[in-house]
Amino acid sequence: MTRNIIAAAFAALTALTVSAGAQDYPTRPITMIIPFAAGGPTDVLGRVMAQRMGEILGQTVVVENVGGAGGMTGSKRAADARPDGYTMLIGTVGTHAQGQTLYKKPLYNALTDFEHVALIAEVPIALIARPDFPAKDLPEFIAYSKANKDKMTYGSAGAGSATHLGCVVADSAMGTKIVHVPYKGTGPAMQDLIGGRIDFLCEIISTAKPQIEGGKVKAIALMTKQRSAVLPDLKTAEEQGVKGFEAYTWNAIFMPKGTPADIVKKVQAAAVGAMDTPAVKERLTGLGATIVPPEQRSSEYLAKFVKDEIAKWAEPIKASGVSAD
Repeated sequence: MTRNIIAAAFAALTALTVSAGAQDYPTRPITMIIPFAAGGPTDVLGRVMAQRMGEILGQTVVVENVGGAGGMTGSKRAADARPDGYTMLIGTVGTHAQGQTLYKKPLYNALTDFEHVALIAEVPIALIARPDFPAKDLPEFIAYSKANKDKMTYGSAGAGSATHLGCVVADSAMGTKIVHVPYKGTGPAMQDLIGGRIDFLCEIISTAKPQIEGGKVKAIALMTKQRSAVLPDLKTAEEQGVKGFEAYTWNAIFMPKGTPADIVKKVQAAAVGAMDTPAVKERLTGLGATIVPPEQRSSEYLAKFVKDEIAKWAEPIKASGVSAD
């Protein structure tokens, strides 16, 4: 009996301590892990959110770029961090949906190793080719790719990244087996595309836009069902009479499993506050991102969304036969 009383008292004291900690939170800077190299689209979005969330929370949110393995290295670091509220992660469709099927042994479980905080935005992917690619639209691109598949290559920001899986979808839809060249980030992949050393990329629109507008790459198709406001003249694959070319990415905030619920709630509220800030809206919209509506911003929604996205992407990844170690 005495032992039970002591245990109950300890549990009550722990609960009070956690509650008090959550009430005072945050008392020091928070780290936001971005699992990709600096300068890429996820990095830019994350930094915009970090600055405003820091202002709302009253503490600096420090960005730490931890690239590698298509975003899994940085995501694993976040999953393994202390669940004290001082580590958060910007995850993507690649890190928290596609990679769960693509990798033979994922470094973490996207459903059970994280607290799901808030979905932020969805971002289209554009199919772009080297500037001298001999096709002006998607049907011509497909015809050329089928005739020259043995000598073509496509790049990505890394195996398992959204850019990789976007091209897996395209490759599968065309019925080709084009060689994949993984890079350590979007930047070097884009430079090799501009230089003609690879044939095409399936790139996030925020990164593709300036290169398209500058005439450094050739825009072939938008891989979503609707056109983007930032590239209104770029036709979708369906508009060009081609189905099966749908690919996109999204960004969301996660925290280590076990982070106190009150702290998760505070961070979720800060994320929503950032999304509702006019300057943040303008910046993210300018990047080609679509901020999710209010009904899609809860922690509960994100948890179900991730589960559905894992299931959605499992089928095309398995059908393609692509896998990574």
